[in-house]
Amino acid sequence: MGENAVPTRIGSMRERIAMYSGNALKIGMFGANCSSGRSATLVPERWSASWPDCLALARMADDAGIDFMLPIGRWKGYGGETDHNGETLETVTWATGLLAATRDITVFGTVHAPLFNPIIAAKKFVTADHIGEGRFGLNLVAGWNEGEFEMFGVTQRGHEERYEFAQEWIDAVKGAWVEAGDFDFDGEFLHLSKVRAMPKPHGGTRPIIMNAGSSGTGQAFALRNCDAFFTATSASRTSLDATAKKVQEVKSQARALGRDIEVFTIGQVICRPTQAEADEYYRHALIDNADWGSVEKLMALRNLTRQTLPPDEYEAKRRYFASNAVGGYPFVGTPDKVADELAGIGRAGVRGIAVSFVNYLGELPYFRDEVLPRLERMGLREKR
Repeated sequence: MGENAVPTRIGSMRERIAMYSGNALKIGMFGANCSSGRSATLVPERWSASWPDCLALARMADDAGIDFMLPIGRWKGYGGETDHNGETLETVTWATGLLAATRDITVFGTVHAPLFNPIIAAKKFVTADHIGEGRFGLNLVAGWNEGEFEMFGVTQRGHEERYEFAQEWIDAVKGAWVEAGDFDFDGEFLHLSKVRAMPKPHGGTRPIIMNAGSSGTGQAFALRNCDAFFTATSASRTSLDATAKKVQEVKSQARALGRDIEVFTIGQVICRPTQAEADEYYRHALIDNADWGSVEKLMALRNLTRQTLPPDEYEAKRRYFASNAVGGYPFVGTPDKVADELAGIGRAGVRGIAVSFVNYLGELPYFRDEVLPRLERMGLREKR
């Protein structure tokens, strides 16, 4: 090896799942590939999702010891004044570019199984994985947004059938990752002949796989196939006991299948020197300057409209969506409060959290300098 050569990372599946760090609580950046990120807001500092900003964020996060970046698989915005998530970067090519520009951080691609041929997808994943030397991860989604599927001329299957298709799809992808020679795949939905896929993923292992199916069928799919399961039920967002119960439920069901699985969640961070400053900005960005048009479109996709709900209930849900549902549970407060709340979910058994900010580049430095050291002192993050 030449004196200036960089050693090749050779990771086991254990190291991949641990994202090459000893951090007990993994922290990631969520949704930075989409305009406005996870905040349906009109404030001028809302996230751009431009490539230069994404690249700067990935490098900053990598230097800070952030464990992963998780994009949203989005193809169409939600309207409103900002067309929330209307400008998005495709996730696998986004991940590939970021992996080439970073050293340690794991970067996921979020992929709708029904929209991609599995053999082409498997090759894209392997390419990203080689570029990142084992740091690519797959966030697999079955899809739910009918309006997006119409763009591709693809008919959304019924709920149960979409997971049956996803099972065949991931089986075909894994076949492309592991089969040494040509192989055939003959399922109910996929009929593939003389498949040949070289090279294999980096280091003789495979990318880590995550899923966030919320239904019983979706959770069962994750337990069979994935290394990480994302949960964000309303109960687990507000109660550490409920979080711990959910974690134990998921892990127990996985063990019954002879598998281990890690549980992750999501949230939005607004951290300021005082509680009053944090509360004020939370209200300013997410309520007073909410993009109500996009909030209402998101609600309508779940059949929550003025026509289906009484006026008082509709207004309550509208406010809840703007403040809690779009970005996930809000961690709002001082560095001490945010660190304590994050530590709480870690102690409840959650392995990691994907967080968002109104403006990632603007707010990550304070989080890095004030919250991460507190989590280190609590023993949840390695000292840097």
